[in-house]
Amino acid sequence: MDAKQAMKDIKQGRISPLYVCYGTEKYQIQEFVGLLQEQLVDRDQKDFALASFDLAETPIEVVVEEAETMPFLVERKLIVVRDSALLVAGGKEGGKIEHKVETLLTYIGNPAEHSVIVFVVNGEKLDERKKVVKAIKAAGTALSFMPLGGGELVQWVVQEVEKRGCRIGRDAAEALIAASGVQMAALAAETDKLCLYAGVGGMIDTAAVEQLVARSTEQNVFVMVEHIAAIRLEQALGIFYELLKQREEPIKIAALIARQFRIMLQVKELGRQSYSQQQIASQLSLHPYVVKLAGDQARKFEAGRLRTILSELAELDYRMKSGQIDKVLGLELFLLKLGA
Repeated sequence: MDAKQAMKDIKQGRISPLYVCYGTEKYQIQEFVGLLQEQLVDRDQKDFALASFDLAETPIEVVVEEAETMPFLVERKLIVVRDSALLVAGGKEGGKIEHKVETLLTYIGNPAEHSVIVFVVNGEKLDERKKVVKAIKAAGTALSFMPLGGGELVQWVVQEVEKRGCRIGRDAAEALIAASGVQMAALAAETDKLCLYAGVGGMIDTAAVEQLVARSTEQNVFVMVEHIAAIRLEQALGIFYELLKQREEPIKIAALIARQFRIMLQVKELGRQSYSQQQIASQLSLHPYVVKLAGDQARKFEAGRLRTILSELAELDYRMKSGQIDKVLGLELFLLKLGA
């Protein structure tokens, strides 16, 4: 079962007695747990229907005992279990707390109807070698929450805006991601702000995004490189001077520019080897949407040109750090040469 299907089932009242949520998208995991809480827990009965445990502090058998205990004044209770060792790949089952895993294995075979346990795993993968993980996988309730692909992330932004009673075009959604980054929690916060500005039924356009969403240094450098790739030197220098006004260190700016060009070269080379976008993202430990944008930028450069730029940036870094050239002047000359 995947996460989307599990959420559909929960909304329709088909709730499994046990879930395991793992992956890098913590915002989506929080949304999933929030949906379960919304379906199972009445606000006035929260003290009776909701329990939380951390396996770094509590043995698993205590969690199982809680699940098997009949609820008081409510039909079902939700038990949220934080786990960074018992199920995760590379985690140690021991640590400071000893867990009797057999207790959980027995429970999985015959779960209580009056309880729902959801494990929130602090890890990208589960340890497939463990018996308990195999048992959970067999039950079909291990849910992976990984970064959305390029098109999926844009569509997610559009849907989040619509949930809040507003509208947004694809161009504005892409501009929001370019300005705010790919972290869903940050995107959700910016979406709230933009919807307040637009009002119910309002339309969020690119101008509103540019006016209201402040870009981080990393995002500014990304946009700067985008301007350079499109030979928009005036706009690229404008961002550079704005970063200097914000007291950003030129060596840091140069390092971020080098990082972006390095990603572009890596994406280009892996693309030539017929790697998919998701495979490249996994190989480079990057978000799929970042890979998509880097691929779009990389198409404007030959691989040899990218290597030359990286070599020039390495030389510039050495000259700036050794005092052979003024840091601002050196980076300014590099941008002018690059734009030319």
